[in-house]
Amino acid sequence: MKQIFMILAALLVMSCSRDEIQAQTTNYETMTTKMYITIDGRTEAVTLTNNSATQALVAKLQEAPVSITLNSSGGFEIWGALGFSLPENDQQTTAQPGDVILYNGSNLCLFYGTNSWSYTRLGKIDGLSESELRTFLKAGESNIGVVLSLDNSVAIKEVKSNGSEDGTYYSVNGQRVQNPTHGIYFKNHKKVIL
Repeated sequence: MKQIFMILAALLVMSCSRDEIQAQTTNYETMTTKMYITIDGRTEAVTLTNNSATQALVAKLQEAPVSITLNSSGGFEIWGALGFSLPENDQQTTAQPGDVILYNGSNLCLFYGTNSWSYTRLGKIDGLSESELRTFLKAGESNIGVVLSLDNSVAIKEVKSNGSEDGTYYSVNGQRVQNPTHGIYFKNHKKVIL
């Protein structure tokens, strides 16, 4: 009888472990693995890594796209404040062209060159050569308007209106904004960066 009880207990423990493993696998499989970066109407895909920082970023982007302004720095990246913090998983890393990195928990770095530092890896821009990355990321420029989204249709191809120019601000996804903060908006049929 004792042996039967031990076997049943072992089966119960194995069953719970399988359920836990299944739940973790399901969570990983349903996590969005692509993010999109839009700069000046051009959108490129980013394959995201699976860590607590990317999970928090995906949750934020599920609410709405995020508009930020980045600047060139050091001849190898464009970077700037996200406007919110993400969990840090910093490791000594040599960032490569195309890497999307979190720095100090609240700064986004997009690399077109290399640099070694303690970073949290978020992902990698898909399929662009170093030269193509320099062009896409506007290497050497300042005040680069960047939109992060989970939908590759965020880039606005043209602005249509009913003919009035009332000074109203609109977000990149077409919603009226009463009190715009930092980011990319449309006002009087023109893109503005605040």
